[in-house]
Amino acid sequence: MIGSLEAQTLKIGYIQSQEILAAHPGTAEAQAQLEQEGQAAEEEMQRLQTELQNMQQQLLQQSLTLSPEAKANREAQLQQRLAEADQRAQQMQAELQQRQAELVQPIMEEITAVIETIREEGDYSLILDVAAGSIISADPALDLTQEVIARLEANAGANPGAN
Repeated sequence: MIGSLEAQTLKIGYIQSQEILAAHPGTAEAQAQLEQEGQAAEEEMQRLQTELQNMQQQLLQQSLTLSPEAKANREAQLQQRLAEADQRAQQMQAELQQRQAELVQPIMEEITAVIETIREEGDYSLILDVAAGSIISADPALDLTQEVIARLEANAGANPGAN
């Protein structure tokens, strides 16, 4: 009977992934890279918006002197340019999201590997993430967050250019 009780015992721990991600040595660098790329996209969108405002202002100023055909043509051009700008904005947003995933993926893989190592070494059956919202209450002694962060920092110290 005792053997069957031992076999049924689960060892569970949990982590706070947001805290781990924030503490990871490569996160700040990835965030800075993403912000730099986002700034370039923002500048491009600002140029497009200025161009569109200028087109709209010209149309308003010249609307009384334009023939109905010319006015309709300019309005169509403006609408087409608005649609192109909207499409470009969506494209840049998708590119930034893809770039974010590319920058975060190696960090997440490293974090996952450390968590898996801790799970194996500590003989944990489960390691849950507070950010997933599945933990309502837990013993702080089961929190493995600081152990994960310490190992990530040790890995960064052992491999200084790996991030």
